[in-house]
Amino acid sequence: MDSIKVAILNITGYAGVNLARILQRHPNVKIVSVTGRSEAGSQLSDIFPHMGELDITIEREISKEVDLVFSCLPHSASASILEPFIHKGVKVIDLSADFRLNDPAEYESWYETEHPCPEYLQDAVYGLPELHESQISQAKLIASPGCYATASILALAPIVDSGILDGDIIIDAKSGVSGAGRSASLKTNFSEVNENVSAYSTDGHRHLPEIMQEIELLNKGINLKTTMLTHLIPITRGIIVSCYVNLANKDSGIYTQKEINQIYKDFFSGKTFVKISDNPPSTKEVSGTNGCVIYCTIDKRTNRLIVVSVIDNLIKGAAGQAVQSMNIMLGLNEKEGLSHLALYP
Repeated sequence: MDSIKVAILNITGYAGVNLARILQRHPNVKIVSVTGRSEAGSQLSDIFPHMGELDITIEREISKEVDLVFSCLPHSASASILEPFIHKGVKVIDLSADFRLNDPAEYESWYETEHPCPEYLQDAVYGLPELHESQISQAKLIASPGCYATASILALAPIVDSGILDGDIIIDAKSGVSGAGRSASLKTNFSEVNENVSAYSTDGHRHLPEIMQEIELLNKGINLKTTMLTHLIPITRGIIVSCYVNLANKDSGIYTQKEINQIYKDFFSGKTFVKISDNPPSTKEVSGTNGCVIYCTIDKRTNRLIVVSVIDNLIKGAAGQAVQSMNIMLGLNEKEGLSHLALYP
């Protein structure tokens, strides 16, 4: 087949440059245009020397006809710039939050801005392939999930779908510094982050509404109350999410570890990038990969399920997941361009 001509909006951020790195070695894709307004006119290799193989000039706007556009722009700005492409029927994968939430009022509440083009929300497909593969295969507009949302939804989906939980859910989430983006900030200054752990967004993280939107679709008969607390930890990349879920009692007593593991293995059967582990995972296990590793254990004293989920926030939480959705959208093998082992050490 002919190469798919793609463009990347805002290649100069962490998500954008990781996307370019993955697509550069994708056998079915050719990157023909990239933007980055602050660096317009520069060669990509001048900004990122490790991207020297991709001989391309950063532009202010997309200058060529393309088959698909990836946007790594911030929320609000992304939808505004994508609108003409969506209108023309060009396939779009948006890594911002602009098309993730079905309800524009919910978007405006959490992102404190009016949605630029709410008329397209009904056409957008939430780009989590483990839940929405068939819809993604038919989509023209994909909203790629947030990094915390990806790790949390994958951790919770099987148990919510099974219906055997009882009571509230607590999501305890921790991310590396790259999750804050590439722009300079005092909060992500080395001296502030090194040997330090801090909680943030203590009144609610912006990824919580998309988590609730997606897990509630799995079991509309359950009234879920979810608390989420996020933390910044002194690593470059990686997310670890620990979810605490009260289990319902069954007629014969309580659920066993084997039964819970089977629920998770059955739910993710055939899902290439999700692994159910018998041991607690670490962020290094998925560094640089599109994988998600999940570990379950039951606190028998409280009949509470603990689910630990790890991803690379820049790959499965951003660029890699977007490519996975692209592969499905274009009828390719979903692993194309994404089959590589974790970075170690």
